[in-house]
Amino acid sequence: MSAHSIRLPTLESWRRHPALATVQAYLELTKPDITLLVVITAAASFWLGARHPVDRLQLLHVLIGIAALSSGIGAMNHYLEREIDGRMHRTKRRPLPSGRLRPHHALIFGLGLSVFAELYLFVFLNPLTALLGALAFASYLFAYTPLKTRTTLCTTIGAIPGAMPALMGWTAARDELNVGAWILFAILFLWQFPHFFAIAWMYREDYARGGIRMLPVVDPDGRRTGRQIVLYTLALVGVSALPTFLGLSGSLYLMGALLLGGYFLWESIRAAHTRARRHAHRVLKASILYLPLLLGLMCLDLPALP
Repeated sequence: MSAHSIRLPTLESWRRHPALATVQAYLELTKPDITLLVVITAAASFWLGARHPVDRLQLLHVLIGIAALSSGIGAMNHYLEREIDGRMHRTKRRPLPSGRLRPHHALIFGLGLSVFAELYLFVFLNPLTALLGALAFASYLFAYTPLKTRTTLCTTIGAIPGAMPALMGWTAARDELNVGAWILFAILFLWQFPHFFAIAWMYREDYARGGIRMLPVVDPDGRRTGRQIVLYTLALVGVSALPTFLGLSGSLYLMGALLLGGYFLWESIRAAHTRARRHAHRVLKASILYLPLLLGLMCLDLPALP
């Protein structure tokens, strides 16, 4: 047999392999981008709440447990919103509306991951962290998700489970909720409004097609949305200064927080003034830069905690 008769599989053929395509579809169910941000937030919160030197094995348990829970919730959300996703251009290629996976497979996958995560958090961390995880699971899937098609208050309701990783990381380290945990919760809670309002403004026609009633969808000229983005960003800048004044971080963090907040607020004000899609996109980019950089500064400029 000549060397020319041997044909090795190409990278493209591997990508089209049915088994690999199925794995990719299941990975999409976990919403990897969101899960990564959730894990970063929880890890930073754990680091901020931990008594140093940090127990690295405990940190690993945080990463595994919260990544599994976020992935399970993401998969369950795909299952519950499969009909809505099928009506929207932005989401119709997701695994369920596109037919790449069957709904009951996504349901089993999501429930399995969520149950595993809760058991993992309970056994390897503590019952309080597992309880907060259960509250995040229930409020996200059974309050926020159905309310998305009924009321503009859905964003406020959804921001509660969305901020839960901040509490869970802290309780994983300390097994208690105190002022530090609630400040982190408030930062993450407020951050979600400009972030998700910017996304909804960019895709408001598509969201309307899916029946989603977020504020930017029912606000034709965008004035109310712009005001809300500016107000929540302004509140975020104020709350982000609290860690320094309460002795949870130092002056380096405060300077960085004010600079980051000033940039975020500028983009928010400009978007509110122009109400242009490109400026909403800049708010979105600013929000994505803001949160990990803020948490990183907080972790770097960390005083000794009792």
